[in-house]
Amino acid sequence: MTGTLYGVGVGPGDPELMTLKAVRVIRECPVLAVPQTGGSRQVALAIARQVVTELDQKQILSFAFPMTKHQEQLEQNRKEIAQTIQKVLLSGKDVAFLTLGDPSIYSTYWYIHQRILQEHLPAKIIAGVPSFCAAAARLNLALAEADEPIHIIPASYPETEAALSLKGTKVLMKMGRQLEPVKTMLQQHGLLSGAMLVQNCGLEQEFVFRDMHKASGDASYFSIIVVKEEGK
Repeated sequence: MTGTLYGVGVGPGDPELMTLKAVRVIRECPVLAVPQTGGSRQVALAIARQVVTELDQKQILSFAFPMTKHQEQLEQNRKEIAQTIQKVLLSGKDVAFLTLGDPSIYSTYWYIHQRILQEHLPAKIIAGVPSFCAAAARLNLALAEADEPIHIIPASYPETEAALSLKGTKVLMKMGRQLEPVKTMLQQHGLLSGAMLVQNCGLEQEFVFRDMHKASGDASYFSIIVVKEEGK
């Protein structure tokens, strides 16, 4: 009997935002897979440790994901990670792959999930609180009202600027270290005054900027910009 891979969203940072289902699945799985960021940082694992005390009894697989857009390098990395997890599943063990926020939103986990399914092995997604929902709560605002649309926009890609012309609330994610160019684009579109930034939402060194002019160029990778239309 083969094991099952679970992509478990642990939320954006605050351990109290982990779902009961996420906690249960983590407790039940004998093997955890955790991504590394910034060298040796294991942010998702650190969040889970604050809720699930039994983690030291589990086998922990740590995987580095390169922060690059080089497709061949990404494909090779994902292939190797999927192969390692596949061996564990074939041995009959369930694996909980911890990921920040929700596994279905710009998550590196998804690329592993697809490869496991292609090998005809079971894989399931355990939803988590998305980072932009936590950021909206931190800003004490509604992302949308009545018929107002919401646009989730990757902030450091060629299509970003065109998306800024869309009507409704705009949420900018995945900006990497490109805060200053993003601020420039917002300024050019007349949106900077309605933009707010949350860095490291729910994590240590959380910062909230209701005035984007004060946000520095060395913003954390874990940054969310919420842009409301004027008067909202």
